[in-house]
Amino acid sequence: MAANAATPVRASNAKSHPSPASRKHSQQALMDSSIASDSVKSRFEAFNRLQAAAVAFGEKVPIPEIVALGGQSDGKSSLLEALLGFRFNVREVEMGTRRPLVLQMIHDPDALEPRCRFQEEESEEYGGPIVLASAIADVIRSRTEAHLKKVRGAVSAKPIVMRAEYAHCPNLTIIDTPGFVLKAKKGEPEGTPEEILSMVKSLASPPHRLLLFLQQSSVEWCSSLWLDAIREIDPTFKRTIIVISKFDNRLKEFTEKWEVDSYLSAGGYLGENTHPFFVALPKDRGAVTNEEFRRQIFQVDSDVRRHLRDNIKGGFNEEKYGPFIGFSCLREYLEAELQKKYKDAAPATLALLEQRCGEITVELARLDTKLQATSDVAHLRRLAMLHTASICSHVGALLDGAADPAPEQWGKTTTEEQSESGFGSWPGVTVAMKPPNYTLKLYGGAAFERVMHEFRCATYSLECPQLSREKVANILLAHAGRGGGGGISEAAAEIARAAARAWLAPLLDTACERLSFILKNLFDLAMERNRNHGSDYRRNNGDMDGYIGFHAALRRSYNNFISELSKQSKQLVRHHLDSVTSPYSQVCYENDLQGGLISGSRFIHKYNQIPTASFFLDLSEGAALGDEKLFVDQENIPPKDHQQTPPGKGNETEVLRESQMTIPETPSPDLPSDVIHGAKKENGTCVEIGARKRQARVITTGRNSDSCRNQNANLLGAGHFGSKPGSSYFDICSLAAQHFARIREVLVERNVLSALNSGFLTPCRSNLVVALGVELFAVSDDKFMDMFVAPGAIDVLHSEKQSLHKRQKILQSCLSEFKNIARTL
Repeated sequence: MAANAATPVRASNAKSHPSPASRKHSQQALMDSSIASDSVKSRFEAFNRLQAAAVAFGEKVPIPEIVALGGQSDGKSSLLEALLGFRFNVREVEMGTRRPLVLQMIHDPDALEPRCRFQEEESEEYGGPIVLASAIADVIRSRTEAHLKKVRGAVSAKPIVMRAEYAHCPNLTIIDTPGFVLKAKKGEPEGTPEEILSMVKSLASPPHRLLLFLQQSSVEWCSSLWLDAIREIDPTFKRTIIVISKFDNRLKEFTEKWEVDSYLSAGGYLGENTHPFFVALPKDRGAVTNEEFRRQIFQVDSDVRRHLRDNIKGGFNEEKYGPFIGFSCLREYLEAELQKKYKDAAPATLALLEQRCGEITVELARLDTKLQATSDVAHLRRLAMLHTASICSHVGALLDGAADPAPEQWGKTTTEEQSESGFGSWPGVTVAMKPPNYTLKLYGGAAFERVMHEFRCATYSLECPQLSREKVANILLAHAGRGGGGGISEAAAEIARAAARAWLAPLLDTACERLSFILKNLFDLAMERNRNHGSDYRRNNGDMDGYIGFHAALRRSYNNFISELSKQSKQLVRHHLDSVTSPYSQVCYENDLQGGLISGSRFIHKYNQIPTASFFLDLSEGAALGDEKLFVDQENIPPKDHQQTPPGKGNETEVLRESQMTIPETPSPDLPSDVIHGAKKENGTCVEIGARKRQARVITTGRNSDSCRNQNANLLGAGHFGSKPGSSYFDICSLAAQHFARIREVLVERNVLSALNSGFLTPCRSNLVVALGVELFAVSDDKFMDMFVAPGAIDVLHSEKQSLHKRQKILQSCLSEFKNIARTL
């Protein structure tokens, strides 16, 4: 900061006889000076009271303040005592290493002895006056230790506020900060130096604060450690006052005028417009009276100037550097600069006070509304019902499709859904499921549909499990023993049903849990939408944000509703699974062929691809949708010869075989199926002996015939069991695989997808608000009020209201003072 204060010029003492006109002019000047002095004092008092209120209530008020900075042992404590005009052993408490000290100095001509009072830690009130100066250090020490023990820290930014009224101190407020240190003291945490530096920077950063930086004269400008730290806070030193302390220690090094002037100019390290002050204070720390202490300060100032004039060859540039040498010049400059800042800040402070008083009035009105609402059950019921209805409507909007709030922030990818839901994979599925758009962050209806498609991909990736010879024999022999025809067909159907029940049931449960997780996440999104869209609603109907108990009950009811939907949906899809796997179901014997004769002789079975109803647009990066195929370059589509869309369907075969079962003896799985069925071939034709039953025969067409044959061979474990086409083992396994695929498709395409939609989405759209309303509001008044009035809540509200009233009273008083100040400016 450019210190431009001129050296004060003393009035002439020459004796003269003033004329009447001159005497009248002098009296007027004296009166004007008195008025100006009163205005300065009232302005200073008003800012001091506002500062006390700000400290007590945590108000962020940009009050002009001076923050003293510097390293330990750089003379900050001695400078504070000199400004106060008396000693109180402030250096002995080492307050600079613990807590800031706000010194409010009040110039009171009637206070011949210093009167010091400390502001209470949690109040704007001040305690009783402290007479003994030695007791001041004890209070600072005890308060520091108690507070640090409470917060369990080595340092704290919460200041101690001391008000000093004295006839020999200026109107000045200084915040003394902890001194910078390079290394922690014994018994202190190792991070104490960093904590101090961080705290001091936070205290000095606000632009309304002036920085008073002290540095010993023995430190060269080029090697100053802490000057760089100050430059980080105030790069141009626009609001920094630099003070070189212990200046008398450096005087003996100068003999020539150019040496002194070069040092006083700071050698270009501070810039042209920044002029440091050079101060020396008494070194004697012995017990002296306050008057003797002030005399010593004056004497040291005189000695420094005399040395510069008499002991330096050529003296020094007194016109340029004289206003910056000595404690008295620094004191006058600080007082004048702070008063100037006070005057400049008064209008903005007045406007800010009016704003804060208005905000407190609104807050008090809100508390009154809350207190009134606690006794008005009907009013609370109305507000709660409206809020619940609003949340339910937002849930519906999210299910129907919405992009607010931002999906980038609130949505989840497939991987995140799997991880957070606790269902990282689909049971029995070894292939990683990567449905279309799996990398996009989705929520609501979009995420629901993505999980549905992921479920379909997972289901179609399952194949009928391999069957051991023993299992086939046990089932086949049991069916053969019942008599009648169709032993192989019935055995294959039973194997397919058992496999479907065992492998598809866990997938259905996982799908319900994943969908339930997506719907439960909608509650937070609905709350966010309500906050963003409900400003008019809250203004007209009241604010429910503060009722934590009600919001907890609403969330709990919503989660219970979704959990119940999940439970019911599991039962519903399990019922569908039981239906299609029932022995009375004809699913295994249906002959639904999709497609027909293509290119003359080419048949395409519907199992070769996911049905067209499964179309799901992929919007993720790199996805492409072909003209002839629904899925191109998607994650679950392998190369042509190994496609898994859906696995277990693409390479299956359709069997259409006619046979008769009139075999009296026990069959063997290794016999050819013609022998087991008692069919004889005469002249190339199949002669039927017993009752006819429709059976399947393998049809393989075009280029897929080899792959289908290979798939069936792997599925049946031909390499392990040595079975071959035409054997009953091969035929029963082939039929079982086809029956399993048929059961799977009917279950997924005809039953489960529609059941999950009707089980989750329909109730959320139509029944949610009713279900929540019944659970939350169809209760007695006492039980209803338990959500709003916790034990002791009324007392808390009354205490908060009382605190706000007190705060409002203080700020209103400060506002009145500043209005009076504004009239005199």
